[in-house]
Amino acid sequence: MNKSLKVLVTYFSKSGNTKKLAQMIAKGVKDVEKVDCILKPASKVTKDDFISSNGIIAGSPVYFGTMAAELKDMFDRFVGVRKKMGDKIGAAFVTSGDESGGKETTIMSIIQAFLIYGMIIVGDPLDATGHYGVACIGAPDKETEKNAIKLGRRVANLVIKLKN
Repeated sequence: MNKSLKVLVTYFSKSGNTKKLAQMIAKGVKDVEKVDCILKPASKVTKDDFISSNGIIAGSPVYFGTMAAELKDMFDRFVGVRKKMGDKIGAAFVTSGDESGGKETTIMSIIQAFLIYGMIIVGDPLDATGHYGVACIGAPDKETEKNAIKLGRRVANLVIKLKN
């Protein structure tokens, strides 16, 4: 079903863990009836995907405390459409190989890109962890899956509220 409201869930994943987390977040977006979910790796995101989305949830593994170059490349490729992105919803998620591996700084690097695009930033809901976004160490577990679904739902529902 083609709906007018869209949320793009995009990511870079080398080991597959960030892709798994993206798929879990996409489940949450898909739970919201009035919103379409586009799930794509950052390298496959088109300018139309980027502009036509009312919300973007972007994820990366932790690379030296910041987002992976492949995700940053997506933000860099579309800088020319920056003025078309204002007041859309942005949220972030990350995976890490270590307990103190820079998850929060990596989330903040994604949030910084959204802020430069003029987007409205949301973290995960208070009934999840109530922090910057969804994060996990290694492969996402069942608890992370619950929180990922909540983040997807939150962004999709906020997209609806913002458009009403």
